[in-house]
Amino acid sequence: MIAPLSLDNISKSFAGVPAVQDVSFSVASGEIVGFLGPNGAGKTTTLRMALGLIKPDTGRVELFGQSPGAQAFGRIGFLPEERGLYKKQTARESIAYMARLNGKPKREAFSLADSLLETYGLGEARKKKNKDMSKGMAQKVQLLGAIAHDPEFYILDEPFSGLDPVNQQALEEMVREIAARGRTIIFSTHVMEHAERLCDRIILMSRGRKVFDGTTEAALSKAPRRLLVSSPDLRLAETVSAFAKDLSPCEDGALSLTLKDSVKTQQVLEALVEAKIRLTRFEPRSASLHEAFVAMVGDDAQADMRSNIEVDMESAA
Repeated sequence: MIAPLSLDNISKSFAGVPAVQDVSFSVASGEIVGFLGPNGAGKTTTLRMALGLIKPDTGRVELFGQSPGAQAFGRIGFLPEERGLYKKQTARESIAYMARLNGKPKREAFSLADSLLETYGLGEARKKKNKDMSKGMAQKVQLLGAIAHDPEFYILDEPFSGLDPVNQQALEEMVREIAARGRTIIFSTHVMEHAERLCDRIILMSRGRKVFDGTTEAALSKAPRRLLVSSPDLRLAETVSAFAKDLSPCEDGALSLTLKDSVKTQQVLEALVEAKIRLTRFEPRSASLHEAFVAMVGDDAQADMRSNIEVDMESAA
């Protein structure tokens, strides 16, 4: 089966500054792929090259087995990073307009718009002008415009950016519903939690380069493994220190261990039992994609990620 998207060693520079460097990956039919990394990592530039909106300096892009062009018309739903709706159009008109641009007849386009607005809880807003909508509502309308023609392949660029937690959850549910129909999705984000909840596969970008491409489970395995332990026994720290890269106290009196790469949680527990240390807490901590990302790309990327999440939280507020 031909992949909806295939990138082969694409690179792009602007004014001599590399934005994307030697990036290759493909997206198979039916996948939900999280395209992750901080702002400035090259995600938007890569997606624009994937769509044929800008040409790579080197490398090859294929949509459905061919160079981006008219043959992909109507098969792709695209939500750009820049939000843009005609201010004087209503929600209904905006969705129908996008459906018509993608080949739907006028009557069918408006019928689709009405159905989508009702399905996603925006029926009361069908005649509301875009300029009078909240940011979250306008973003939902723009996404409905991207899905109205029921494309095979969805490219969503930072769909969660700037939304409050309630609207982020609603948008996640929309993505799940699209995926349940067997459609292919790639979405970019710099907030790792969305990908953890939605994706089986992720691609991590940092400073224009791909640094990881694999399953979410494989990415999480790159993160430091942590363990919380506590005991009234004063021998606790001495007993567990041999298993830890890092050992630090928590506010509640527990010890936080970052386990050495070769150490298994069971080994720590066995050592504590053998030493007859009475435990009041023994809690392996789940790794996060953010921790995995930092482990793979280092402290500089951690600073990039933190600053961009803070900006996004400010914009949501």
